Amino acid sequence: MSNRVTRFLSLLFLLAAMVAMPAQAQEIGYVDQQAVLMSMPEMQKVQQKVQQKMKQQQRELQQQRQQFQKQVKQFQQQQSLLDDSARAERERELQQRQQELQRSAQQRQQQMRKQRREMMQPLLEKLQGAIDKVAAQQELDMVLRREILLYEDETSERVADITRDVAGELGISLTQSPGEPSPTLDQNAPPAGGSGGGQ
Repeated sequence: MSNRVTRFLSLLFLLAAMVAMPAQAQEIGYVDQQAVLMSMPEMQKVQQKVQQKMKQQQRELQQQRQQFQKQVKQFQQQQSLLDDSARAERERELQQRQQELQRSAQQRQQQMRKQRREMMQPLLEKLQGAIDKVAAQQELDMVLRREILLYEDETSERVADITRDVAGELGISLTQSPGEPSPTLDQNAPPAGGSGGGQ
Protein backbone atom coordinates (compact mmCIF):
# COMPACT_ATOMS: atom_id res chain seq x y z
CA MET A 1 0.00 0.00 0.00
CA SER A 2 1.45 3.33 -1.02
CA ASN A 3 2.13 6.18 1.37
CA ARG A 4 -0.50 8.32 -0.39
CA VAL A 5 -3.21 5.68 0.08
CA THR A 6 -2.17 5.13 3.71
CA ARG A 7 -2.41 8.84 4.46
CA PHE A 8 -5.79 9.08 2.72
CA LEU A 9 -7.17 6.16 4.73
CA SER A 10 -5.76 7.66 7.94
CA LEU A 11 -7.50 10.94 7.17
CA LEU A 12 -10.79 9.13 6.49
CA PHE A 13 -10.41 7.29 9.79
CA LEU A 14 -9.81 10.58 11.59
CA LEU A 15 -12.90 12.19 10.05
CA ALA A 16 -15.05 9.15 10.84
CA ALA A 17 -13.79 9.08 14.43
CA MET A 18 -14.51 12.78 14.93
CA VAL A 19 -18.05 12.41 13.57
CA ALA A 20 -18.73 9.35 15.71
CA MET A 21 -17.48 10.95 18.94
CA PRO A 22 -19.67 13.22 21.07
CA ALA A 23 -19.59 16.94 20.47
CA GLN A 24 -17.44 17.47 23.59
CA ALA A 25 -13.91 18.83 23.19
CA GLN A 26 -11.50 16.21 21.90
CA GLU A 27 -7.98 15.91 23.21
CA ILE A 28 -5.79 15.10 20.22
CA GLY A 29 -2.09 14.51 20.03
CA TYR A 30 0.26 13.96 17.14
CA VAL A 31 3.76 12.58 16.88
CA ASP A 32 6.52 12.83 14.28
CA GLN A 33 7.40 9.14 14.13
CA GLN A 34 10.23 9.74 11.67
CA ALA A 35 11.97 12.22 13.95
CA VAL A 36 11.75 9.79 16.86
CA LEU A 37 12.82 6.75 14.85
CA MET A 38 15.81 8.57 13.35
CA SER A 39 16.90 9.54 16.87
CA MET A 40 16.80 5.98 18.22
CA PRO A 41 20.28 4.39 18.44
CA GLU A 42 18.78 1.10 17.24
CA MET A 43 17.73 2.82 14.00
CA GLN A 44 21.34 3.58 13.13
CA LYS A 45 22.22 -0.09 13.64
CA VAL A 46 19.32 -1.14 11.39
CA GLN A 47 20.45 1.27 8.69
CA GLN A 48 24.02 -0.02 8.88
CA LYS A 49 22.85 -3.63 8.56
CA VAL A 50 20.58 -2.73 5.64
CA GLN A 51 23.40 -0.92 3.86
CA GLN A 52 25.76 -3.85 4.38
CA LYS A 53 23.22 -6.30 3.02
CA MET A 54 22.46 -4.03 0.06
CA LYS A 55 26.16 -3.77 -0.81
CA GLN A 56 26.50 -7.54 -0.63
CA GLN A 57 23.44 -8.02 -2.86
CA GLN A 58 24.79 -5.46 -5.34
CA ARG A 59 28.16 -7.24 -5.48
CA GLU A 60 26.52 -10.58 -6.15
CA LEU A 61 24.25 -9.11 -8.83
CA GLN A 62 27.20 -7.37 -10.45
CA GLN A 63 29.09 -10.66 -10.60
CA GLN A 64 26.11 -12.37 -12.22
CA ARG A 65 25.77 -9.55 -14.78
CA GLN A 66 29.46 -9.67 -15.62
CA GLN A 67 29.24 -13.43 -16.15
CA PHE A 68 26.23 -12.93 -18.44
CA GLN A 69 28.03 -10.22 -20.41
CA LYS A 70 30.95 -12.61 -20.95
CA GLN A 71 28.54 -15.22 -22.28
CA VAL A 72 26.98 -12.66 -24.63
CA LYS A 73 30.39 -11.52 -25.87
CA GLN A 74 31.49 -15.11 -26.40
CA PHE A 75 28.33 -15.81 -28.41
CA GLN A 76 28.85 -12.71 -30.55
CA GLN A 77 32.37 -13.85 -31.35
CA GLN A 78 31.33 -17.40 -32.19
CA GLN A 79 27.93 -16.95 -33.84
CA SER A 80 29.35 -16.76 -37.35
CA LEU A 81 30.80 -20.27 -36.84
CA LEU A 82 27.46 -21.74 -35.68
CA ASP A 83 24.76 -23.16 -37.90
CA ASP A 84 21.24 -21.73 -37.68
CA SER A 85 20.01 -24.36 -35.22
CA ALA A 86 22.93 -23.95 -32.83
CA ARG A 87 22.74 -20.14 -33.07
CA ALA A 88 19.00 -20.16 -32.28
CA GLU A 89 19.60 -22.48 -29.32
CA ARG A 90 22.32 -20.21 -27.89
CA GLU A 91 20.08 -17.16 -28.32
CA ARG A 92 17.30 -18.91 -26.40
CA GLU A 93 19.73 -19.81 -23.65
CA LEU A 94 20.93 -16.21 -23.38
CA GLN A 95 17.38 -14.86 -23.32
CA GLN A 96 16.49 -17.34 -20.59
CA ARG A 97 19.59 -16.33 -18.63
CA GLN A 98 18.67 -12.65 -18.96
CA GLN A 99 15.16 -13.35 -17.63
CA GLU A 100 16.66 -15.30 -14.71
CA LEU A 101 18.86 -12.30 -13.88
CA GLN A 102 15.85 -9.98 -13.89
CA ARG A 103 13.89 -12.36 -11.63
CA SER A 104 16.88 -12.68 -9.33
CA ALA A 105 17.16 -8.88 -9.02
CA GLN A 106 13.43 -8.57 -8.21
CA GLN A 107 13.57 -11.39 -5.65
CA ARG A 108 16.58 -9.79 -3.97
CA GLN A 109 14.75 -6.46 -3.73
CA GLN A 110 11.71 -8.15 -2.19
CA GLN A 111 13.93 -10.03 0.22
CA MET A 112 15.67 -6.80 1.26
CA ARG A 113 12.33 -5.08 1.92
CA LYS A 114 11.17 -8.07 3.98
CA GLN A 115 14.38 -8.16 6.01
CA ARG A 116 14.18 -4.42 6.63
CA ARG A 117 10.58 -4.71 7.83
CA GLU A 118 11.60 -7.52 10.19
CA MET A 119 14.50 -5.46 11.58
CA MET A 120 12.24 -2.40 11.96
CA GLN A 121 9.41 -4.24 13.74
CA PRO A 122 10.97 -4.18 17.26
CA LEU A 123 11.65 -0.44 16.89
CA LEU A 124 8.09 0.25 15.75
CA GLU A 125 6.67 -1.77 18.63
CA LYS A 126 8.90 0.07 21.11
CA LEU A 127 7.83 3.41 19.61
CA GLN A 128 4.15 2.44 19.76
CA GLY A 129 4.52 1.45 23.42
CA ALA A 130 5.92 4.89 24.23
CA ILE A 131 3.13 6.59 22.24
CA ASP A 132 0.50 4.57 24.12
CA LYS A 133 2.03 5.47 27.48
CA VAL A 134 2.28 9.20 26.73
CA ALA A 135 -1.27 9.21 25.31
CA ALA A 136 -2.58 7.59 28.51
CA GLN A 137 -0.61 9.98 30.74
CA GLN A 138 -1.93 13.03 28.90
CA GLU A 139 -5.45 11.57 28.59
CA LEU A 140 -5.55 11.99 24.84
CA ASP A 141 -8.52 10.70 22.85
CA MET A 142 -6.42 9.94 19.79
CA VAL A 143 -2.88 10.26 18.48
CA LEU A 144 -2.12 10.92 14.82
CA ARG A 145 0.98 10.78 12.69
CA ARG A 146 2.30 14.25 11.94
CA GLU A 147 2.35 13.45 8.22
CA ILE A 148 -1.45 13.37 7.94
CA LEU A 149 -2.04 16.76 9.56
CA LEU A 150 -3.46 19.19 7.03
CA TYR A 151 -3.93 22.05 9.49
CA GLU A 152 -2.98 22.75 13.08
CA ASP A 153 -4.13 25.65 15.24
CA GLU A 154 -0.97 26.23 17.27
CA THR A 155 -2.91 28.28 19.83
CA SER A 156 -5.28 25.40 20.54
CA GLU A 157 -4.79 23.58 23.83
CA ARG A 158 -6.71 20.54 22.54
CA VAL A 159 -4.08 19.57 19.96
CA ALA A 160 -0.66 18.66 21.31
CA ASP A 161 2.62 17.74 19.67
CA ILE A 162 3.80 14.85 21.84
CA THR A 163 6.92 14.04 19.80
CA ARG A 164 9.36 15.24 22.46
CA ASP A 165 7.35 13.53 25.20
CA VAL A 166 7.52 10.23 23.30
CA ALA A 167 11.27 10.67 22.80
CA GLY A 168 11.62 11.37 26.52
CA GLU A 169 9.64 8.24 27.34
CA LEU A 170 12.15 6.30 25.22
CA GLY A 171 15.03 8.01 27.02
CA ILE A 172 16.42 9.65 23.88
CA SER A 173 17.01 13.18 22.63
CA LEU A 174 15.75 14.15 19.20
CA THR A 175 18.58 14.48 16.71
CA GLN A 176 16.32 16.32 14.27
CA SER A 177 13.46 18.74 14.73
CA PRO A 178 9.91 17.39 14.37
CA GLY A 179 8.69 17.91 10.83
CA GLU A 180 12.19 17.86 9.34
CA PRO A 181 12.31 15.47 6.35
CA SER A 182 14.18 12.19 6.79
CA PRO A 183 15.32 11.08 3.32
CA THR A 184 17.24 8.12 4.74
CA LEU A 185 14.13 6.61 6.33
CA ASP A 186 12.30 4.14 4.13
CA GLN A 187 8.94 5.73 3.41
CA ASN A 188 7.46 2.29 2.77
CA ALA A 189 8.12 1.07 6.26
CA PRO A 190 4.87 0.11 7.99
CA PRO A 191 3.63 2.72 10.47
CA ALA A 192 3.43 1.89 14.13
CA GLY A 193 0.00 0.73 15.12
CA GLY A 194 -1.79 -0.36 18.27
CA SER A 195 -4.03 0.74 21.07
CA GLY A 196 -3.94 4.14 22.70
CA GLY A 197 -2.65 5.85 19.58
CA GLY A 198 -5.59 5.81 17.22
CA GLN A 199 -3.70 6.28 14.00
